[in-house]
Amino acid sequence: MSVTFRPINTKDYPFLREMLYEAIFVPEGEEPFPPTIIDLPEIAKYIENWDDRSDFGLIIQSDNEPIGAIWCRLFTEDHKGYGFIDEDTPEVSMALKAEFRNRGFGTQMMNQIFILAKGNGYKALSLSVDKRNRATNFYLRMGFDIVDDGGTDFKMIKEL
Repeated sequence: MSVTFRPINTKDYPFLREMLYEAIFVPEGEEPFPPTIIDLPEIAKYIENWDDRSDFGLIIQSDNEPIGAIWCRLFTEDHKGYGFIDEDTPEVSMALKAEFRNRGFGTQMMNQIFILAKGNGYKALSLSVDKRNRATNFYLRMGFDIVDDGGTDFKMIKEL
């Protein structure tokens, strides 16, 4: 299956909401969170008011239908994301529809966002991942390093 990438634009906000929900880790055997969880301020801030000058990301498509998204956003000291490093390091979020996972698309998405971030002049990307999430191994394979392992999450950084 071939896929294409295109930049995220403001019309993608409903799909970004869907992908933000998909990006929330639910431990095996536990009930999924209600969809309204993405309206909580600490989660909504990852996509609200999309299109700020510092926001960038990509939609991955198959047959012109979106199947996933990867996006980056800068946060401030006063308005931190979970993976906040500093005000010059965008935090990356990503998700794929369930039926497209474990097929190499995540690797393609991450490689594309590295190119885009570097092209935008960024020197690193950060993220936060629940320690129980198998995606931790994916991020390590993609070159992210754990910089903080306090609490239930790892804070990770990838030098570009």
